[in-house]
Amino acid sequence: MTIIERFSGRLAAPVRVNGKEQKILRAGFIPLVDASVLIAAAEFGFAAKEGLTLELAKDVSWANVRDRLAFRQFDIAHMLSPMPVASMLGLGSNPSSTITPFSLGRGGSAITLSVRLFDRMRGYADLAEKASALENSRALAKALAHMRERGETPPTFGMTYPFSSHNYEFRYWLAAGGIDPDRDVKLVVVPPPLTSDALAAGAIDGFCVGAPWNMVASERGVGRIVAAKQDIWPSAPEKVIGMRPEWAESHPETVSRLIVALDAAARWCDLAENHDCLAEALADQRYIAAPAHIIRHVLAGEFNLDARGNRRVIDRYFSFHRGFANYPRPSQALWIFSQMVRWGQIALSERNMKMAASAYRPDLYRLALGDDASPDDADIRIEGDTDGDRFMDDQVFDPANMAAYIGGFAVKTAPAAQPSAEDI
Repeated sequence: MTIIERFSGRLAAPVRVNGKEQKILRAGFIPLVDASVLIAAAEFGFAAKEGLTLELAKDVSWANVRDRLAFRQFDIAHMLSPMPVASMLGLGSNPSSTITPFSLGRGGSAITLSVRLFDRMRGYADLAEKASALENSRALAKALAHMRERGETPPTFGMTYPFSSHNYEFRYWLAAGGIDPDRDVKLVVVPPPLTSDALAAGAIDGFCVGAPWNMVASERGVGRIVAAKQDIWPSAPEKVIGMRPEWAESHPETVSRLIVALDAAARWCDLAENHDCLAEALADQRYIAAPAHIIRHVLAGEFNLDARGNRRVIDRYFSFHRGFANYPRPSQALWIFSQMVRWGQIALSERNMKMAASAYRPDLYRLALGDDASPDDADIRIEGDTDGDRFMDDQVFDPANMAAYIGGFAVKTAPAAQPSAEDI
């Protein structure tokens, strides 16, 4: 029986165990708009209604968040959607098993290049002001070819973490235009709040990061937004709530109450009439510490692409709840795994697929909210095959054909070492 057959239907709810429930939860987060649901749950009474107190701790890097959750300084954490997958696969420093029963929504990230680099792209390609993400990637490929001919140093791009949606989406965007992310450019880790300053200082030539830092760079006149997350794959999960599996097993009632509180907060965050209030709260120094008017525009999907007045409006740039945005779907975890394999971070094997899928826990989501709050289709489905949910290069991801999917990309890294017989 394959991993796809085992997970294609609904998972059974776990057996509840006796344990000491918690009323006060220490929660780590990074100052980004996609932490809105967690912040709103604490700030506007949704956690209190469920008898919980969320003590939010702002951190500076995803590695810190990962380690502080592993070392029990945090009970739960705002995490990049690939982080639980990487943890279950034992990837990265100090790997510690992590699961997610709740996604914090979709959207909110973008790719920004320096104005100088974007101007060079326009010089080498017939690039319209409203060029698509794919057209921008192909224009960058032409600029890089000219730079190589002149013997120039390849550009340096920032992303937030090796096991991040930003890393995989940046790579996906680059590769779709024919650019090899490991040979044609240099990718480095830059904490989200530092990306705009790093771009302004010339330390990096572009970045992929969550809101509001792309808009901050464009409004400062140092960056040009060339692609949004929705351009690459609209349904891609952005951030999730991470927790240690043993903690979840020991505190089942707490986990259910937390999910109920987050679900209510996500519904509230999705309503446009609440965005003024939400933006003011997020702008506070305790949280994002960015101008409220920028956050408000980001929530509305209203972008200043650059400082020259070019604008774009993305409908539902953030989906905090609609369209089952909070459902932790294992097939999305498997797409993340496919990108880990594509870029040489891990080998493809049946065991690794099973571990990757186990990071996303729809069973805990349904246990808290019921089947009526869950989508009707299977937990593992084909991704990118419906209108409004296409990949930028028109690929379709079928988890049942993982090897063919990965092998079909023209740009990819050499495969990681093959697993031993015990791993298969």
